[in-house]
This record gives sequence, structure tokens and C-alpha cells, in this order.
Amino acid sequence: MKNPIAAIKKLYDETVAELKKCTWPTRQELYESTMVVVSSLILLSVFVFVADKIFLLAVNLITGMR
Repeated sequence: MKNPIAAIKKLYDETVAELKKCTWPTRQELYESTMVVVSSLILLSVFVFVADKIFLLAVNLITGMR
């Protein structure tokens, strides 16, 4: 059976080595990415709201309600 402490140390060392290879976004890249996500969220929300209202109107017309 392997030594669990040695296995944990090996995992930790490998994780640290992989994280040193990572590159982090600049402040400008982070800002731009955030703006893309926020704009997409707003557009999707508006689309879902409009689609919901259209489907509600269609169902009300079909069922004769209102």
C-alpha cells in the first residue's frame, strides 16, 4: 500500500507546478469579458421576457381567456 502522505505531497507539488503555468487575464481583458457576459445576460433576459409575453398572448387567444 502506498504512503498516503507521500501521495498527497505529490499531488500538491504537481498542482503547484501546473498553476505556475497558468496565465491570468489583465484588468482590461477581465473588464471586457465581464461586459460581454453582462450584455449577453441582458439580451437573453429581454428575449425570454418577450417570448414569454408572446406565448402567453397566443395561449390566451387559443383558449379564449381574456
